[in-house]
Amino acid sequence: MKKLTAVAFFALVLAGCSSAGKKQQQAEEFVTDESSIAAAQHSAMVNCDGAQQCDTAWALTKQYIAKHSDMPVTRADRDGIDTDVPDDSGKVAFSATRVANSNGATLTLFAQCRGMYGPDKAKGSDYTECAKKIIKTQDGYVDYLRGHATGQ
Repeated sequence: MKKLTAVAFFALVLAGCSSAGKKQQQAEEFVTDESSIAAAQHSAMVNCDGAQQCDTAWALTKQYIAKHSDMPVTRADRDGIDTDVPDDSGKVAFSATRVANSNGATLTLFAQCRGMYGPDKAKGSDYTECAKKIIKTQDGYVDYLRGHATGQ
């Protein structure tokens, strides 16, 4: 009986270590994903020069958002583009701003996803799926503009 108790105790200790190791790995993955999201947000910004180039890039931004968002575009004017607020968990919505500067404008793409975060910015139920969508779309934004607009 003592042998069985010792084996059971050892199994519980190993299970606890495995669980702690898995939680640590998940926490590290969350930090890595958060860093990737921040980098993607930073890269989803482009400067355009002159009215014609900026107007072309802005029209392409609207197309890009409509193509990649899970939600329809609800507003598109000279200064901003917004999609509808996500109605279900795991759906991504995008918005963009156009801020004039001395040479033209700075265009920036933003993203949000329902269910991505829980209380206190903890990892939500749809975090991993949302992070992948957001990173992929924001990372592709500037290349899309460059590939479709001359002079970008």
